[in-house]
Amino acid sequence: MKILANDGISPSGKAKLEAAGFTVDTTKVAQEQLENYIKENNINAILVRSATKVRQDLIDACIDQIKLIGRGGVGMDNIDVDYARSKGIHVINTPAASTRSVAELVFAHLSGMVRFLFDANQKMPLEGETQFKQLKKSYSAGTELQGKTIGIIGFGRIGQEVARIAYGLGMYILAHDRSTLSETLEISFSDGQSISTKVNCVSFEEVLQNSDFISIHVSGAGQTLIGEKEIAMMKDQAGIVNTARGGVVDEEALLKALDSGKLRYAALDVFVNEPTPAMNVLMSPYTSLSPHIGAATLEAQDRIGEELAEQIIDLLAVEAE
Repeated sequence: MKILANDGISPSGKAKLEAAGFTVDTTKVAQEQLENYIKENNINAILVRSATKVRQDLIDACIDQIKLIGRGGVGMDNIDVDYARSKGIHVINTPAASTRSVAELVFAHLSGMVRFLFDANQKMPLEGETQFKQLKKSYSAGTELQGKTIGIIGFGRIGQEVARIAYGLGMYILAHDRSTLSETLEISFSDGQSISTKVNCVSFEEVLQNSDFISIHVSGAGQTLIGEKEIAMMKDQAGIVNTARGGVVDEEALLKALDSGKLRYAALDVFVNEPTPAMNVLMSPYTSLSPHIGAATLEAQDRIGEELAEQIIDLLAVEAE
């Protein structure tokens, strides 16, 4: 049985699949060539990340061959999941594999924002030699994360991991989730010890009104959660981090709030127009930006590949014999 890992797969995941008797093709096939490639190469399963789309037309065209569609990561907005499953095709993802990597990216952005590193890293190479004292003065109003309140919107796996890290930094937690009233978090340490703490979720409005920073962890591309009205409810000089989905934060409303001084800074790992974000977003002096790399750590890629492999083996190994 042949698998096309069109957006790549970790060496450990590939090795696990091959050891189970699968053939893994890691050729990167352009979207418009996928149908022909799948047919001509007898592909039985396709693995994607966020770049490749598996829509109804591709599913219909390859219905006699494709038995499984796998998404390396959490969101499956690029796959017509319900339609594929209605045709008897397995659709899988790896919701837990990138939890830690996304949560750590939140704090990479937060730490950089409160000390203006996103701006300093651009200006120091250009002006550091001649404007050192002026730059030092302009970045002298940094703040600490300890003692601040982080509001977490969406308290699933990633939101809870963000809370664990925030506790370690001495931050206060406010969480909101549409389907969860409270969660008990187990916080483990490298020496084998652990503690547990309970987080009671509060209203969406309470999170907005009382948080120094808001980190968003909800699903649903294109559904605006924070726009002009919600930003007006936030604390003055607060910050926003969006590592969830492009469009969850209204980018125009966000830029307006940053330019006016209502918000102090924002971090974006996801954008409305990926892979061509709006230039005014990219050029804002108040934004810390990354190109959708939430799951892009070596450790997460290994976990994603191995988790995909285990699911594929469980679902298809019998058919492959």
